[in-house]
Amino acid sequence: MSDDKQEAPHRKRLIETFIEVFSLEPGADVAALKYRGIPAWDSIGHMQLVASIETAFDVMLETDQVIEMSSFDKALEILSANGVGVER
Repeated sequence: MSDDKQEAPHRKRLIETFIEVFSLEPGADVAALKYRGIPAWDSIGHMQLVASIETAFDVMLETDQVIEMSSFDKALEILSANGVGVER
């Protein structure tokens, strides 16, 4: 990642959450991940990811947000919709 210095803290924390939940190598291309794109991101892995995101960011996701979370970018979008990383 070339612009690592400018990376938003919530984005970095989300990357770390994906790496931890899915047991990925540090530096893995997390931004390219899609639901069912790797064996670990199955339905059980998805619920583990949701629980970890809710804990890491102190948010409670709505059912439709859980269902819609199909990629790393979508997870960022959902966090933003929940006020994470948004200046108030």
